[in-house]
Amino acid sequence: MADDASGKSRGLFALAVVAVLLVAALVATNLYLLLREDRSAATENAGQAKNPERAKDPIFVRVDPFTVNLQGDRFANRLLYVGLSLQVGNRETQDFLREHMPQVRSRLLILHSSQTPESLATLEGKQSLVRGILAALAEPMANQQPELLIDDVLFTEFIVQ
Repeated sequence: MADDASGKSRGLFALAVVAVLLVAALVATNLYLLLREDRSAATENAGQAKNPERAKDPIFVRVDPFTVNLQGDRFANRLLYVGLSLQVGNRETQDFLREHMPQVRSRLLILHSSQTPESLATLEGKQSLVRGILAALAEPMANQQPELLIDDVLFTEFIVQ
């Protein structure tokens, strides 16, 4: 009779363990599915936020021409006179750049003054300067800055003297 009682208690214990494992598996499955849905929704929202609407027609932001001293020989003053326009993807970027034009010009002046006349004489040097301009303007200028869509840098004036 004692064997009967211990056999029933072992069976009940085994049944309880199986029930706990089954409940744990169901909870884990539900958590996985819920978290996966949250991540996919967050990814969709982030994708929408990262892809601001583009204008159909090209928009240009003119940067007034400026002159900088170039790096180089200590005894020869070399100058760069440059004017440029930025091709942007939407009006929001255009408005932001116009509003922050002093910062834009400052960054461009610093970048251009670090160039050498020899590097600017070549096509590769000019293309490198364009990449540098895009990188300099990609850095945030304000706390609540929209994503800037700057598609191209177009030189309108370029004189190395």
